[in-house]
Amino acid sequence: MSLFNFTLTLSGVTSDTTGLEDALFSAGCDDALICFYGTAVYLEFDRYEENLTQAVISAISDIESSGIGARVESVDSTLLGLSDIAELTGLTRQAIALLKDGARGSRQFPGPVQRVKGNSPLWRWRTVVDWLASEGRIPADSPLISNARVLDNLNLALQLRASPEQSNVMHYLHQMEGKAVPRLHS
Repeated sequence: MSLFNFTLTLSGVTSDTTGLEDALFSAGCDDALICFYGTAVYLEFDRYEENLTQAVISAISDIESSGIGARVESVDSTLLGLSDIAELTGLTRQAIALLKDGARGSRQFPGPVQRVKGNSPLWRWRTVVDWLASEGRIPADSPLISNARVLDNLNLALQLRASPEQSNVMHYLHQMEGKAVPRLHS
């Protein structure tokens, strides 16, 4: 078994939820630190499991079976800023900034996907880590690559699960792929 560190963001509970800590502990989250951002709740896990997928899914199951109405909304570390990218890769922030600006490397650093016009744009971790491996900046067999893919896929599944518009989402996906789909009546 290996130790996996990850953060899960919750909905359905707040810092004011009665019995929050006890319920999560009793449900099997004794390996998590309960944290708050304002009244929002997130859990930082250090979980031993066979692989990252099993670690995250077992944590989701534990949280959602706690009986307090908690629901996992996301797994952290799929959208990151430059400092986060530097920290996860062990490169300096300056080295990452030089790659982003095209002063080093192939000048093909992936573009940000959120807050593009803001002071703190965000990059999709999976895309960045794949690019860093293709550039030889991290080893091609680095667990960062497979873990980024797992986190990305788990977040997509959590987003789809939370959407009341699942059929519309699938309809749009089929349209984007050029597949014939029946018209929706919205």
